[in-house]
Amino acid sequence: MPVDSYISLSELTGQIKSVLDKSFFNRTFWVLADVVDHKFYSQKGYHYFSLVEKDRQNHSVLAKIQAVAWGTGALSIDSFEKTTGQKFRNDINVLVNVSVSYHQAYGLQLVLNDIDTNFTIGQLEQQRQQTIQKLLTECSDFIQKVGDKFVTRNNSLQLNLVIQNIAVVTSKNAAGYNDFVDTIENNKHGYRIKIDPYFTMVQGDGNTMALYNRLLDVYNSKVNYDALVIIRGGGSQTDFLIFDQFNMAKVVAKFPIPIIAGIGHQINETIVDLMAHTSVKTPSIAAEFIISHNRQFEESYLNLMKTVIIKSQQLFNLNQKALSQVSSSLTNNARNMLQTNKDEIAKANQIAINKSKTILFEKRAMLNELSARILFKPQIIVSNKLNDLSNLVQNLKSFNKKFLINQHGFIGHYDSICKIMSPLNILKKGFAIVYQNDKIAINGSNIKPSDIIKIRLSESEITASVTNNNKASGSDYNI
Repeated sequence: MPVDSYISLSELTGQIKSVLDKSFFNRTFWVLADVVDHKFYSQKGYHYFSLVEKDRQNHSVLAKIQAVAWGTGALSIDSFEKTTGQKFRNDINVLVNVSVSYHQAYGLQLVLNDIDTNFTIGQLEQQRQQTIQKLLTECSDFIQKVGDKFVTRNNSLQLNLVIQNIAVVTSKNAAGYNDFVDTIENNKHGYRIKIDPYFTMVQGDGNTMALYNRLLDVYNSKVNYDALVIIRGGGSQTDFLIFDQFNMAKVVAKFPIPIIAGIGHQINETIVDLMAHTSVKTPSIAAEFIISHNRQFEESYLNLMKTVIIKSQQLFNLNQKALSQVSSSLTNNARNMLQTNKDEIAKANQIAINKSKTILFEKRAMLNELSARILFKPQIIVSNKLNDLSNLVQNLKSFNKKFLINQHGFIGHYDSICKIMSPLNILKKGFAIVYQNDKIAINGSNIKPSDIIKIRLSESEITASVTNNNKASGSDYNI
């Protein structure tokens, strides 16, 4: 190959740079793309990242180019984060103003000049409004919009007069949870409130279902909580997107326990804030709200008690004079009535004394008569019973001998029968007992030819072998 047929790489890259500089010099472009491969070097204030365009249907990459932001671009990103609350990070969709730059050593890249914050805010708000509209359409039985406010089943619930038992859904390591517990436990009024924590992740779209399930765990616990508190610390705007999800907003709006949301935002309200019973900015304020609610009840109770005391004193003072007059009137009337009816009372007293004496004399006579009956009645009964016993003894002596003679005759009769029916007497009359296998044969049906049997007579025992066994009829016996 001839020496003059090639050029150096730097010459080629120089020509590319010259062409690109001529084509894109002093030109800027607004580009819509996703951020990937982002790295930030805080010491220098440099952002290095790539911009990609994806096919939304099959998620394939249509275009990708490296980009950088420093100086004005870095300040624009910083302003973007403060305005939107959104960190400039991977996987966010942005509208950026860029210029084309080519460096012979570092290649082609885009330089970020500016970023449209309104576009990002608009995207988030558009998604939020679509979710709200879906809630109003699909959940109209428990979510309605009245003027600028949302009326839900949850924010229509009445808080108990005193909040004593609460469930808290939060992240285990959230600083906001510690602030909430510290505010509750160290309240200056000395209120004691039981806290049951239900820990889960409370940020990131991917944790929506986990947070949703923890709310269901509170419901399924069947504990009669006075309130459910959802809290977390601060974060970027997208960190709060979990609280703008349809399912989360729906379950909060329908939840049967009043929900107090204190999810740590200072700028915008989430949809959960709109659906919940009460929404406050931070976990600490949520705790202060609960304490304030209980304090209102205590103050109303104290005020009522003071009112009752004041009213009672007023009524007592108003009626004290009347009571004094009534007391004096009652005393005078009682004295006059006693004086007027003194003779009648004395007469009634004498009549009562005489009547009492008469009754006492009558009852005394009756008691004496009854006492005499009681004294003589047992003697008569005992005398009659002694006569009965004497007659019974005489009868026993008379009938005893006859009974013994009769019984002796019965015994002699049964003794004769037993002697006649004894086996030995029966054998002496010519009868025999047949044994088979040392057992008495009753009817002989089990005895077979060639069996050995024993025959017991009155004075001897015969062992025999059976030659045949024929069935006999009753007419064959000749006694």
